[in-house]
Amino acid sequence: MKSRIGRRAAAGFTLTELLVTVGIAGILAAFAYPGFQDHLVRTRRTEAQAALQRLMQQEERYFTLHNRYFAFASDAAGAGAPAFRWWSGTSPARSGYEIEARACDDQPIEQCVQLVATPGTPRVDVTFRDPQCERLILTSTGERRATGRGQRCWR
Repeated sequence: MKSRIGRRAAAGFTLTELLVTVGIAGILAAFAYPGFQDHLVRTRRTEAQAALQRLMQQEERYFTLHNRYFAFASDAAGAGAPAFRWWSGTSPARSGYEIEARACDDQPIEQCVQLVATPGTPRVDVTFRDPQCERLILTSTGERRATGRGQRCWR
């Protein structure tokens, strides 16, 4: 008869092997997470820019019919307000930006409108932040700007 003393049965992983594997996975996740967050912000920013451009086209059509632009906000009620989407994504809860239309600085709404996309308001994803660009602004004169310190917010 053979003795089983001194032989180890190969049945699974040791605690050391498991801890090493978890440690490596943690290190990889620590490197990947900031890149993922940056990608998420850039994706939502691009989504907001596309929404602003769609809304500006809609504002121009409105101007053609009524000889003035239409000011709107998320809490606006009245004729024409429901036709303008005030969020940037597929639904308000899944959007990073809340959008409003108002008269350009020092000009009446009949002459100029500016669309302002504000990130992370209570009506959209409140946890979303865009520290580089902050608010995105598109005017009917074609001006594109951001209130943040980022240099390349509009690509």
